[in-house]
Amino acid sequence: MKKPSFTEEKKIWKKGCKFVIGVDEVGKGAFAGPVVAAAVVFNKDTPCQPRTRSIHEDINDSKLLKPKKREELSRVIKKQAQLYAISTIGVSTINKLGVGKASQMAIRKSIKTVIGDIIEINNSKPPIFVLADGFHIKYIRGIGLINQKAIIKGDRKSISIAAASIIAKVYRDKLMRKLNRKYPGYGFVRNKGYGTKFHQIALAKQGLSEVHRTSFNLGKFLSF
Repeated sequence: MKKPSFTEEKKIWKKGCKFVIGVDEVGKGAFAGPVVAAAVVFNKDTPCQPRTRSIHEDINDSKLLKPKKREELSRVIKKQAQLYAISTIGVSTINKLGVGKASQMAIRKSIKTVIGDIIEINNSKPPIFVLADGFHIKYIRGIGLINQKAIIKGDRKSISIAAASIIAKVYRDKLMRKLNRKYPGYGFVRNKGYGTKFHQIALAKQGLSEVHRTSFNLGKFLSF
């Protein structure tokens, strides 16, 4: 299987844009817990540096990696990325606005944080380009559709997007392990809030917790 590469990033770097932000979100389909998004910027010299070879060889769509490998890569990405940001949007917002809008909010929040860091570093706003997984990101001040590219299955094609998916996934998994201690019995340690059979049975036995998404149609699982 072909792994992500810097092909898309190199096209943009060659046009003189040094700051390419890869973004992705995780947790959109879960029954419980927040959605988490991340944004990652690699230096344009990264593909040429021998010490960053692990980025080329190991980074992939976070869903295709084992937990231990994701955690290892998350640490590497944070060290080797020029900039990164992680954002969460909680269950109350998901239930109020819907998971689609909440996911976009999380992504925008991460992008805005990174843009702020870029401006601080440069004392001005240089050209910035966004690579997004699947869909364009609306309502980012100063970043119109012309300054971004939506890539279907981008986390399997772009290293920047895949890196964002990894650090977001590791961060969210850690949050779900904490929620498991507060809300035991749903199997959050293993299922991370997704609707596994065990989770469905637990809903029938225990009902909904405060971190379940009432905006989802979970009522059908409350009795068998």
